[in-house]
Amino acid sequence: MPSETRSPRLAVLIDADNTPAKIADGLFEEVAKIGEASVRRIYGDFSGTRSKGWADVLAKHAIIPQQQFAYTTGKNASDITLVIDAMDLLHSGRFDGFCLVSSDSDHALAVRIREQGVDVFGFGEQKTPESFRQACRRFVYIENLLPGAIKDEQNAASTDKPLQPATSAVPLIKKVRSQEDSDDGWVHLGTVGKQLLNLAPDFDPRTFGFRKLSDLIRKTNQFEVRQAEGGAISIRVKQRGKK
Repeated sequence: MPSETRSPRLAVLIDADNTPAKIADGLFEEVAKIGEASVRRIYGDFSGTRSKGWADVLAKHAIIPQQQFAYTTGKNASDITLVIDAMDLLHSGRFDGFCLVSSDSDHALAVRIREQGVDVFGFGEQKTPESFRQACRRFVYIENLLPGAIKDEQNAASTDKPLQPATSAVPLIKKVRSQEDSDDGWVHLGTVGKQLLNLAPDFDPRTFGFRKLSDLIRKTNQFEVRQAEGGAISIRVKQRGKK
């Protein structure tokens, strides 16, 4: 029998000190799109109230807690232990990627892992330092993982305010479009999506209130959109005078 292709094996490491427990369901749904969460560890002082919310979801998601008492302030024991574990797991050679869930500046850790040829997927709040976001292959804002945060076909009338307005995505999309050679100006949407992530690892249609890139692009009213019979979508910048 032919062997099945195995999903990428991932190590998910969570800093409980700056990650709310309410994103747990959305987080592991997102991780499942990338691969298999073989290791699931969370670091924090679970004897205090700050990380107490995680205690209720640990068993549901098979997360192994790493208790770190807050003996000192500043660079706490949770951060240090997470880094040590990440290095041990990295040098085991068993993982295809790391999911680092933290809003702190874990730039150096992400860079070190990627230098080893292993992908890093970051998760954190919108306030996460740019250095960490850019060091990841892809970065996801945890605000986008909250229930009901994104519009979809069944919830088109959602009144939730997106993290950024749709118009703020236009300059980056136009920049990507300008980098692609095309005689008639049309570029496949799939190509645009890949280049957007190459330029900005934290680019995500959900940040602008939409689940699909095509819906975001239509909302900006700055591009023409066409769909072929086979379903492939292409876009080009609207010409002046067209509405």
